[in-house]
Amino acid sequence: MRGGIEPLHPLEVYIVASNVNGLEQGVYRYRPERHELKRIIKGERQRKLYKAALSQKCVKDAAAALVITAVYKRTTGKYGERGVRYVHMEAGHAAQNIYLQAVSLGLGTVVVGAFSDVRVKKAIGARKSEEPLCIMPIGKRK
Repeated sequence: MRGGIEPLHPLEVYIVASNVNGLEQGVYRYRPERHELKRIIKGERQRKLYKAALSQKCVKDAAAALVITAVYKRTTGKYGERGVRYVHMEAGHAAQNIYLQAVSLGLGTVVVGAFSDVRVKKAIGARKSEEPLCIMPIGKRK
């Protein structure tokens, strides 16, 4: 919350870094107000995310994985239940931008929706108010 005003933007983005040049292993939260990453968990977390994602190989093999979560009340507080739809639209737009950036960098990604919400939240250290929407493993294209 900035200046007593709750933000409307519902998404939080985490990076589970495993094998990224210039970035130590761990979980990072993107802070848009400063355009920076803040490490919130040190050390290897990819195995926990892999298990939370029902042992999908693309999560295990990725150099990093982005996890998009939502804080629904940020949007539903203003728009009511219709805000849930807006949150999902926003997540789709964010995921498409991630796809486009990955392609421009010669990398591959995919949206993973099959996972245990509780286990993903634990793996990335998400807040109680956040609900995971998707995981996007990122790595070299094979």
